[in-house]
Amino acid sequence: MSTSISSLNSLFSFTSPAVKRLLGWKQGDEEEKWAEKAVDSLVKKLKKKKGALESLEKALSNPGEPSECVTIPRSLDGRLQVSHRKGLPHVIYCRVWRWPDLQSHHELKPLDVCRFPFSAKENEVCINPYHYKRVESPVLPSVLVPRHSEYPCMGSVANGPLAGSPGTSGMPHPSVPPLMASPYGLPAPSEPSMPYNVTYPQGIPQTSPLPSTTPVSSGASPSTVIPPPPDAHPVTYQEPKYWCSIVYYELNTRVGEAFFASQPSIVIDGFTDPSNNSDRFCLGLLSNVNRNSTIENTRRHIGKGMFL
Repeated sequence: MSTSISSLNSLFSFTSPAVKRLLGWKQGDEEEKWAEKAVDSLVKKLKKKKGALESLEKALSNPGEPSECVTIPRSLDGRLQVSHRKGLPHVIYCRVWRWPDLQSHHELKPLDVCRFPFSAKENEVCINPYHYKRVESPVLPSVLVPRHSEYPCMGSVANGPLAGSPGTSGMPHPSVPPLMASPYGLPAPSEPSMPYNVTYPQGIPQTSPLPSTTPVSSGASPSTVIPPPPDAHPVTYQEPKYWCSIVYYELNTRVGEAFFASQPSIVIDGFTDPSNNSDRFCLGLLSNVNRNSTIENTRRHIGKGMFL
């Protein structure tokens, strides 16, 4: 019985020669079944246009040569659903054939030769992966980071010991001495006119005098600049592309692609936004063939969502 079922599955899961040829240019370890479904869906669309499939194969087999736009119709929300995942078409096929680690459309920029880029909002969308280039993050200059700090505390105890004198049974009320001159260029204060006394509660022993601290000459310039420590070494600072990523789940099932927040603030709501703004994550765009009535009722309560 199991043998006959597997035979039927292999019969109905026949992969067309065109799909097999296109999968030969697949990059990375993208999920095999998902990539096959994505390519199969594309082949069905391209077969309706004369020469479109041949143009795609030519572009994939000759990446260094000029190629034509290979377009498919734009959907209402601009996205393409393959199996249980939904994403932007040019991102899907750039991920299949060029950059398997591609995260979102923010990393792609169309070439000047492309007449139907996704950003043009035309009725047709070019999915030729060689009509897009990947945007690299800008490299910021290095910053000097000391391996360890050698700076003393900002303040120091004034010249002279702390003289404890027995007094009332209240809590101690120490006088606060002024700051002494420090490596940060602060001027040295004048000598105190009287010693600092601390009153201790009865029963608490007095501490031994602290060693005196020699103040820096009051003639030091307040504008003295302390050079960086000699053992400081440059560390390249890399600005992250996104400050957060958001993944949407229905029960235990992940739905759609991760949303990467690149704007200072974003809105997460239950509506649809065909313009695909980078500052808005619309859960209404996400579809799930296994969605039941409980999930549908829950999604109705999302409404205007939240602001981050």
